[in-house]
Amino acid sequence: MKGVVIKSTGSWYLVRDAAGQLHRARLRGKFKLKGMKVSNPLAVGDRVEFDVEGTEEATAVIHHIAERENYIIRQSTHKTAFSHIIAANLDQALLIVTLVSPRTSFGFIDRFLVTAEAYSIPTTLVFNKTDLYDEDVRNYQHQISHMYAQIGYSSLATSAESGEGIEALHALLKGKTTLLSGHSGVGKSTLINLLVPDLALKTSEISDFSDKGVHTTTFAEMFEVDTDTYIIDTPGIKELGIVDIPAAQLGHFFPEMRERLNQCRFNNCTHFNEPGCAVIEAVRHNEISLSRYESYLSMLHGGDNRK
Repeated sequence: MKGVVIKSTGSWYLVRDAAGQLHRARLRGKFKLKGMKVSNPLAVGDRVEFDVEGTEEATAVIHHIAERENYIIRQSTHKTAFSHIIAANLDQALLIVTLVSPRTSFGFIDRFLVTAEAYSIPTTLVFNKTDLYDEDVRNYQHQISHMYAQIGYSSLATSAESGEGIEALHALLKGKTTLLSGHSGVGKSTLINLLVPDLALKTSEISDFSDKGVHTTTFAEMFEVDTDTYIIDTPGIKELGIVDIPAAQLGHFFPEMRERLNQCRFNNCTHFNEPGCAVIEAVRHNEISLSRYESYLSMLHGGDNRK
């Protein structure tokens, strides 16, 4: 049988087959050792083949993982030198951002965007909790949205309290598999409850498959919004370490730098202190925003993943 992983606790998985039936599944042992330095061999969104074994719990065994079209990955917070796949086979990602209560940093936004660029995942910034904005914050949000729009990233302003942007958010999701991500406290769960009104019922129906003592809210999960429309909810991310992007290639994943790479004097320019660097010149002339360049330098030199 074929299906899609819609929930993962790290040891057990929930798989939805083509008919919409759910199967509690485990991964056949040999797939756990493939030389991949990832803490999770399977991720939500993975397409798999499995066999059903037993009758009481209808336990399934996953024996094949289809090649991924793309994925979002981060450094593992538990295993040194390992990475963690957040979700796979995405049509797009939405990064939920808040400018107040709490404030999402430019560094975090840019790390996420670089990761999405590296795996060709279109990303939209969703500025949430706009009901908390005063006039100054609203103007600031417009400035930030304009800055990112100039380099190709669209944005949306939303509020669960006032309803702002919710209809547009629904339209953005239509017919796609979308990853929702962001820091803890940005209102992601509240938005999802608006998008999937019967979410509490669905959650209670599938929570029993988890291992005893595991808090299921700490794991990624896929929900159906409408026909052929799915969202993947993820735990709040504190840190987002860049994975497998060499320093010499980092600039390729900043669109405003990428268009200037052939203009630098040196082919291996890192855009840090080299003479004749087109990127540094663009920063000096305000053609590349200082905040984006500072984010680039932080990633280049392995700065704090939370900033």
